[in-house]
Amino acid sequence: MPPVRVRFAPSPTGYLHIGGARTALFNWLWARQQGGKFILRIEDTDKDRSTQESVQAILDGMRWMGLDWDEGPEVGGPHPPYFQTQRLATYDVYSEKLIARGAAYRCDCSKETLDALREIAKKEKRGFKYPGTCRDKHLPKGTPRAVVRFRMPDTGETTLDDLVKGKITTDHKEMQDEVILRSDGVPLYNFGAVVDDIEMQITMVARGDDHVVNTPRQILMYQALEYPVPVFAHLPMILGADKQRLSKRHGAVSVLQYRDDGFLPGALINYLVRLGWSHGDDEIFTIKDLIAKFDWEHVGATAGVFNPQKLEWLNQQWIKSTPPSELAAITGTSAEFVKLMQERAKSTNEIRDAWNAYIVPDIPVYEEKAVAKNLTAETRPLLVEARGLIDAGFAKGSHELEQSFRALAESRGLGLGKLAQPVRVAVTGTTVSPPLFETIALLGKEKTLTRIDAALEKIK
Repeated sequence: MPPVRVRFAPSPTGYLHIGGARTALFNWLWARQQGGKFILRIEDTDKDRSTQESVQAILDGMRWMGLDWDEGPEVGGPHPPYFQTQRLATYDVYSEKLIARGAAYRCDCSKETLDALREIAKKEKRGFKYPGTCRDKHLPKGTPRAVVRFRMPDTGETTLDDLVKGKITTDHKEMQDEVILRSDGVPLYNFGAVVDDIEMQITMVARGDDHVVNTPRQILMYQALEYPVPVFAHLPMILGADKQRLSKRHGAVSVLQYRDDGFLPGALINYLVRLGWSHGDDEIFTIKDLIAKFDWEHVGATAGVFNPQKLEWLNQQWIKSTPPSELAAITGTSAEFVKLMQERAKSTNEIRDAWNAYIVPDIPVYEEKAVAKNLTAETRPLLVEARGLIDAGFAKGSHELEQSFRALAESRGLGLGKLAQPVRVAVTGTTVSPPLFETIALLGKEKTLTRIDAALEKIK
């Protein structure tokens, strides 16, 4: 068996979307498990829509997810370049090979001629199929406006034995002599993909099932070029809750948007792999687990439904299990503060926002309702006494401070909350915050007392 070589080949016409990320992930997992190579190449032949910004968004999205590539842009490898627009001479060479073997031919039929034929087919209520007008013309290289067409077999059928979809057979009568190389030397999708796969020695093609229709055509091209047909696995699409193809109306679909929204890359990977693959009833996997356990046998053939709530739940689990020092580095906070937030935060943004709200300012932003209810003439004496306890006992630590608060509340015939809540509002500006005494410890004595003094001023 040749070594495993898989590829992810996005078009740089937008961001790295969720469906593309899952395709990249499945290929990456298989390469890592099998000790193979994962190749990234950019199919940028749509000159009108391809942009460098989109290329960068794809690279950034892949890197954020940790899907490193062995060959490709900014990495190099034995088969450069990895952009199709830089490989036009290669496609020309392969088209000449096909022409020499009688598997392709030049065609100079004008657009007007083809449009007229399409109109006739439309009137006759049948699908248009190129009639092979130029099949036997043997037009020379350099013929004006000539394209290259692949000569489809007139009879027979091609069977795809897909790892996910099973056997799919296509009658050759359903296919036409399609254009594989435009007159400007730019390849069309099927031909460009086949040539790149041959040049990069790809052994397996895993991609979205919207490409199933292309596969019999590509199989015939591999065979005509005498290259072993790769193994195929076509992944079902991802749907929104309304069972329509996932799009912006269902929420974020860009990988980098999830990064910006405070999701951990491991959580997104965990969710995406389960959106099409299963391992018993297991839900949470480390990356190491996934590399060890991933297989094609348990990739589902039916479309998965994207569930934002499930992703949010998984993100919360990943936040709980990630070392505080790592989360502190991601959020720009401290490990001690992360520990206060870790059990409740649903995103890293929540941790960062809480830090910026509760810890960073000298004086917090006070919520009007919280102030009106908790910073009153009745609570002022309690705040003054609480300030004294913090001033005198801060050095003893948060546990001892809490005990002194409990003793004060009990001596006044109050529950701890009646004392703690006004202090919480004074110190954090709100009634909902991380644990009070640990927050006070993080703020430090001076900043805590400054905030209480500011709250006492509000009561005046």
